[in-house]
Amino acid sequence: MVSYFVTSTGTDIGKTYVTAGVLRAARRSGKLASAVKPLLTGYSPDHAAASDSAILLAAMGKAVSRQNIETISPWRFAAPLSPDMAAAREGRRVDFSLLTKFCQVAIGAAPGTLLIEGVGGVAVPLDETHLVSDWISALRIPAILVAGTYLGTISHTINAVDFLAMRGITAAAVVLSESENPAASLEETAATLRRFVKPPIHMIPRNLNEQPFQDLAGSLLELTYAGPS
Repeated sequence: MVSYFVTSTGTDIGKTYVTAGVLRAARRSGKLASAVKPLLTGYSPDHAAASDSAILLAAMGKAVSRQNIETISPWRFAAPLSPDMAAAREGRRVDFSLLTKFCQVAIGAAPGTLLIEGVGGVAVPLDETHLVSDWISALRIPAILVAGTYLGTISHTINAVDFLAMRGITAAAVVLSESENPAASLEETAATLRRFVKPPIHMIPRNLNEQPFQDLAGSLLELTYAGPS
């Protein structure tokens, strides 16, 4: 069963929103899907119920408990910064080997599709030498690239798709998660991007309609991944 790494063109674009939507759709369709978010920055135990990890747990139908948050997000940092900086604030660092091993074990143990939600965008630093793209490459799984519809997103998305390709990472899909104040419509943005990027483009509006997630899940969970091209 194929697993995916959910990444994005930047921070606060909609990775968790999209990942949770796919998980809900999978449950409704009777498909096996789960998620982990190994690295979490900007985390406060006092507001754990509002964290990205809590949102994913709820989408999986699991209890939002401290233990479950720790299980899917073993690396948690308080500062809302890139992992290397957030860890340094606490006198810690992200061990890339352990991070990769955690994900490999999770992929092997998942009964169905596993969604691994990253942190920030494709080029966010994890430690002194590794970026999010290195993390994806090490896992040898395809990426789902989440983008927005804000002004500048077309350039950001094209650059991100090209950056992933240069690292040997297949983008299985580009998911346009409609921004709060869009510069253009989903349809306009998708039409322009289709002229410049190869991955299929899916559109997720901000109207809390579950059907687009159902369509996205149906596409992703039926794919068979043959490995890096």
